[in-house]
Amino acid sequence: MKSILVVLLALVFMPRASYAQDDRRVITTGVPFLLIAADARSSGMGDQGVATPVDAFSQQWNAAKYAFSESKTGIGIAYTPYLRELVNDVNIANLTYFNRLNERSAFAASIRYFDLGEIELRQTADQVPSIANPNEFAIDLSYSLRLSEEFSMAVTGRFINSNLRIPTGIAEADPASTFGADISMFYRSEEKFYNDFNGRWRAGLAVSNIGPKLKYDDAGQENFLPTNFKAGAGFDFIFDAANTLGVHLEFNKLLVPTPPRFDTENGQLTPEGQQAFLDYSSQNAIGAIFSSWTDAPDGLSEELKEITWALGAEYWFEDSFALRLGYFNESQDKGFRKFLTIGSGFKYSAIDIDVSYLFSTSTVQNPLEGTLRFGLTFNIGDNTYIEY
Repeated sequence: MKSILVVLLALVFMPRASYAQDDRRVITTGVPFLLIAADARSSGMGDQGVATPVDAFSQQWNAAKYAFSESKTGIGIAYTPYLRELVNDVNIANLTYFNRLNERSAFAASIRYFDLGEIELRQTADQVPSIANPNEFAIDLSYSLRLSEEFSMAVTGRFINSNLRIPTGIAEADPASTFGADISMFYRSEEKFYNDFNGRWRAGLAVSNIGPKLKYDDAGQENFLPTNFKAGAGFDFIFDAANTLGVHLEFNKLLVPTPPRFDTENGQLTPEGQQAFLDYSSQNAIGAIFSSWTDAPDGLSEELKEITWALGAEYWFEDSFALRLGYFNESQDKGFRKFLTIGSGFKYSAIDIDVSYLFSTSTVQNPLEGTLRFGLTFNIGDNTYIEY
């Protein structure tokens, strides 16, 4: 991989504040890879998973779903190439393990690894380069508890490590690390009888990546974690024993401060702008969870622009073959991610294979444009638990 491309990529992912004077106040955070859909099933439905049926990769979306798993144990492996149209060694890998301990509870562990490829470091063009490999990873542990036949909750603890610093030989390039937590809940109704079909309702809510700011060195800026609120609902149309169609809708909002208007003069911050930046960057991470709902400079209209939504559908034939379709939408002023996704799934015995593909519908190129994502699940003790 060419070093200039990786350097640019690292700069893109390094948290920063925007001094733009227009209305496009894009919210940036540290470790944004935590928000990237790491599995092919969820990414095939528009990058959503808070209220979809349980699978091995529920850890990223809503760990409370594990309490409804029909399999006692599962292992999920997923691989996502990143910026594949530009480079070939940037990727996200995800490994998840879950165990339904009994009728009421479940445990899960996972690791997500974001590899930014190799960088060649040299002082002159003819110098033998040294090699650096920036990367980020997160290790999760979760516990879910079923509080009733239809409702469960979960807590997740997360260790986060970000090693994006490029060694210069002048200063130390230590990785930054911190901790985060998720709180999630999930509702799944019993199967209901309608005139021409049966049906089942689902709903989910989660607040993820709650934790202290990330800091690379004592003199550097503290960066907010991508604390995120997500809520969704879904309904399964059960036409007969062989045909089921699930439709799902999800909303997301970052619970971090919106950058204020920074006054500038000749391209530099004015004293007022400097104070606004200090006030913005010094906000408490926990307090920002609550203030982020009302802090947008343009009021409610801008707050609504910070909410993304995704609509997805999943069709299953005889519980062995699936087709998926999804659409994700984000305001033009807040990032302009708009894309269509398709996917499919194959289930053979205790093995599930999932693939997905993304088509950008925005003028802003998506890093996952033209990328085929893969997921593999091993269900151990399949259908140990019977869920009606």
